[in-house]
Amino acid sequence: MLLISNGLLHTMESDKPLKADILIDNGKIIKIKEQILPSAETEIFDAENLNVYPGFIDAHSHIGIAEDRISSQNDTSNENTNPVTPALRGIDSINPMDSAFHNAIAAGITGVMVGPGSANAVGGQFAFIKTYGRCIDDMVILAPAAIKIAFGENPMNCYGLNGNMPSSRMGIASLIREELFRAKQYFSQNQSGNKDFTLECYKELFEKKIPLKAHAHRTDDIFTAIRIAKEFDLELTIDHCTEGHLIAQEIADSGYPAIVGPSLASRNKDEVSLSDFKTVGILHKAGVKVAITTDHPVSRIQYLPLCAGIAAKEGLGQTAALRAITIDAARICRVDHRLGSLKEGKDADIVIYEGNPLEINSEVKATVINGEIVWRN
Repeated sequence: MLLISNGLLHTMESDKPLKADILIDNGKIIKIKEQILPSAETEIFDAENLNVYPGFIDAHSHIGIAEDRISSQNDTSNENTNPVTPALRGIDSINPMDSAFHNAIAAGITGVMVGPGSANAVGGQFAFIKTYGRCIDDMVILAPAAIKIAFGENPMNCYGLNGNMPSSRMGIASLIREELFRAKQYFSQNQSGNKDFTLECYKELFEKKIPLKAHAHRTDDIFTAIRIAKEFDLELTIDHCTEGHLIAQEIADSGYPAIVGPSLASRNKDEVSLSDFKTVGILHKAGVKVAITTDHPVSRIQYLPLCAGIAAKEGLGQTAALRAITIDAARICRVDHRLGSLKEGKDADIVIYEGNPLEINSEVKATVINGEIVWRN
C-alpha cells in the first residue's frame, strides 16, 4: 500500500482543492479521506505543502514511434508507400525504451495517445498507453483507440508531388470516403464469415467505440472532416484544429471535441500560419470540449504543462487548462473510467507538484503510475 498524506488534492472531480490523504492498493485509489491512518506495512509519501493532481495526459503524440534518437530507423511514424493503411497498429512501432518516456514521467505525464503520423489519408490505429513500462502490451489501456485520417498538406506533399493520388484536398476526401464506404459495405453484407484483415480494423469505429482521429489544420479541412464523419455517422476528434478559432461556433455545433496544438512549435508550413495559443480558449468558450497536445516530437512532450500554462494565460483560464490535460483529455480519449481524475476506484496515476504546474518555476516532486512511485525528485 501507498499513502499520500497531507497533500492539497486537485481532484478534477471538483474545481475546489481538497486537503486530504489518498490510500492506494494494487494500483488503484481505494480511499480519499481527510485523514487516513496507515498500517505498519504502508509506504508513506508526505505531501505537506505540495499539490496533488491526476497524472497528465497528452491526447495526441508520436512518442516512441518518432524517437528522440535521430536516425532513419528511429522515426517509423509513417508508412508512406500507400495513402490508405487502416490496418497499421501504432503499438507495433512504439518503443518503450525511447528516452522521451522518461522525460514524460519526470513531467508528470502518465498517459498518452500514440499512433501513426499524417502522411496517409488513412494512417492506421492509435493506442492509448501509460508512459511507464518495458513491454508495450503491459502499457496499453485501449487499443485500438482511434483510426487516424489526415487532411491537407502532408498527404498531398507525400503523394501528389510524386504524381500520385492524392494531390488535392478533393483527392484526400475521396480516398477516405471510398475506404469508409467499402468498410460499411463489408460489415453490412458480409454474412459468410470470411474476414478481411484490412476492414476488420473498422469494427470498433462503426460501433462508435472509437473515433476517427482527424489531422486537420485549416478551416476547410476541419469542415471536410466533420462532413465525412456526419455522412457515415461516426465519432470524430479534430486534432490540431489550428484555425478552429475562426469557426469555433460551427465546431461547437458539430458536437465533436478538439485536440489543439502543437502551439509551441514553428509555423513551418502554410496551413499552420495562424497557429496561436488563443485558439483553445476561444474553442472552450464556444462550448467545444478541448484537450491540449504537444504532438511530440513536434514540440517535446515534457512541455505539455507549459503549453497548458500559456493557453491559460491566453484565455483558456487555469481550471480549464488543467482539465485539458487531465479529465477532459481522458474523456476525449475515452479512458476517463480509469484516468483523468482523483477518485476512488480509478487508477493511481498521480503527479505531486511543488507549486502550480502551469507556472514555469514549479517542479514535480514525484510521479505515481499504477500505484508505484516511478519518479522522485
